[in-house]
Amino acid sequence: MPLVRHEDGCVTAFERSWLRDALLFAAGKAGYQKWWLADHVMESVTRYLGTHFEGTVVTSERVESTVRQVLQVIGYGEVAEYFRSLPAPVWISLPELAGQAGAGYELIFFDLLRVRIREALESSASRLNVHGLSPCVKRLKGRKRWQRHCGELRDEIVGFIRTQIRAHPKGEETLVTMR
Repeated sequence: MPLVRHEDGCVTAFERSWLRDALLFAAGKAGYQKWWLADHVMESVTRYLGTHFEGTVVTSERVESTVRQVLQVIGYGEVAEYFRSLPAPVWISLPELAGQAGAGYELIFFDLLRVRIREALESSASRLNVHGLSPCVKRLKGRKRWQRHCGELRDEIVGFIRTQIRAHPKGEETLVTMR
């Protein structure tokens, strides 16, 4: 798969889920709340880029025009009108933040997390991927195995992330994935 060059000059790996999210967002704007064709369109564009695109870097504008052409051909011009290439997603690694904070330093971890969420929401990103929840909890608790009391910290972290996103003016516009 070619890499994707965004309008801001950033180059990222092509992500199928990112394209799928952009399709679902456009379909929702066009009035299709549970659009069943998003996966099929995503597969078509992915196959085209993987087999027919000759370069190693494709512009986000080219991806956008390709998706719009596919949508027009299959009779969903109204979805094509709303389709926009989403800015590159921002990734937050919870285990990385836990490592910076140190085992047992949950207050430092939450402060680092607050800052990273705010930075992500203030960037042009429309998607925030937060990953490594279980390894993060085990690291903060200083445990190799998951224990019953780890669930409390996990729930606290998830609640904190949700609260920070809801409290930010751009929080509603941002797609958030937590793993």
